[in-house]
Amino acid sequence: MKKVFKIKDLDCPNCAAKLERAVLKTEGVTSASVNFMMQKLTVEAADGEFDDVMSRVIKAAKRSNPDCKIVL
Repeated sequence: MKKVFKIKDLDCPNCAAKLERAVLKTEGVTSASVNFMMQKLTVEAADGEFDDVMSRVIKAAKRSNPDCKIVL
């Protein structure tokens, strides 16, 4: 399953790259990309465990960029 989420308060391209690396390292994430200009996060994970993966993604995002927020 692939979903796109809005990101709030993502300030710079370096922060976007840092966020993308953190999400890609998250257990269960098949692929991920951050579009800084559109302020969007695309995450792909297995259908059955997508909600669990997203909770881990949100925690990883908070650790890498405490100021930004992923809107579910």
